[in-house]
Amino acid sequence: MDDNKIIELYFKRDEEAVSQTKKCYGTRLKALAFSILHSSRDAEECENDTYLKAWKSIPPQKPQHFFAYLAKICRNTALKMLEKQKAEKRNAIIIELSDELSECLTDKNSMEETSEQELGGIISTFLKTVSKENRIIFIRRYFLSETISDISKTLGISESKVKSSLFRTRNKLRDYLSKEELL
Repeated sequence: MDDNKIIELYFKRDEEAVSQTKKCYGTRLKALAFSILHSSRDAEECENDTYLKAWKSIPPQKPQHFFAYLAKICRNTALKMLEKQKAEKRNAIIIELSDELSECLTDKNSMEETSEQELGGIISTFLKTVSKENRIIFIRRYFLSETISDISKTLGISESKVKSSLFRTRNKLRDYLSKEELL
């Protein structure tokens, strides 16, 4: 079933919408949650929470890119779950990703004036300026929280190529943010 038909089911409040969503995207959502939580049980709970949140938000929302919409819900749910689980002890992967991106976002004072939503839009605009491969690598690393090794295997490229791509893309992002006077 295609995305538009599934969304129509949500608008009709037909419970089949959740079943079809799980059938089409369940594996990918669970994998996304697992990449953040590293627990099958927690990933499954996060996947189910994603369906519930989608049910509650559609309508009024009518996402144009259904999987991206679900992935955002799932990722945010997983991160909140992780934060709750590790309230006093931060997860090393999240710290590693934050440290990597902090190279681009070094001036915290100027960034405070920019909302998360605005920053997301700015980064999305920036990503349209880089090659498709670099964009995919960047999103897999910083949105899907995949390891460099996993990205390398998935894309069939060397780990050193992934690392250099991320390094160059972060530098380009820093330059882009500087030009936009956000740094």
